[in-house]
Amino acid sequence: MALTSTIHTFNIELADSDRGVYETLDLRVARHPSETEEHLVTRLLAYCLAYTPGIAFSKGLADVSDPAIAVRDLTGTLEVWIDIGAPDAARLHRASKAAPQVVVYTHKNPALLLRQWAGKRIHRAETLELYSFDQSLIADLVARLERRMNLVVSMADGHLYVTIGDEALGGAVERHHVSAA
Repeated sequence: MALTSTIHTFNIELADSDRGVYETLDLRVARHPSETEEHLVTRLLAYCLAYTPGIAFSKGLADVSDPAIAVRDLTGTLEVWIDIGAPDAARLHRASKAAPQVVVYTHKNPALLLRQWAGKRIHRAETLELYSFDQSLIADLVARLERRMNLVVSMADGHLYVTIGDEALGGAVERHHVSAA
């Protein structure tokens, strides 16, 4: 018998002062049986930090031809391809041809990713955006992960704060420069 996805429900008060985005989000996020908790938490935070009208989770791990998160305009045209974790250079090359903006959020070591991509053919590599989350923040969130959660997610001056109940967690979100091959 095939394993099914686990549904997580997140009620989020989002306050991203760096971008001037303030929203209340009610999200139901399917976690594929092969998806790690670290990947799920990174995907959730990426959604919050990229939040804009037209954003949506895709079929994710179930359909590798789609981005983990997509931003589409009112006509359905893909505007932003957002990947999570450690996509390979070939995937990023395809993504850069499919969307005007490609962003990767990772919970992995960004230096390893940059070395993995170095010298590889990636269309418009210089426009690729790579952001890494503080690994201790991801670990702290994974340790508190439940199927239903109320969160306050705040971004200010490149620092991410997540409040769960009366407990506040925080960590940096760093942007890394990707050079062309």
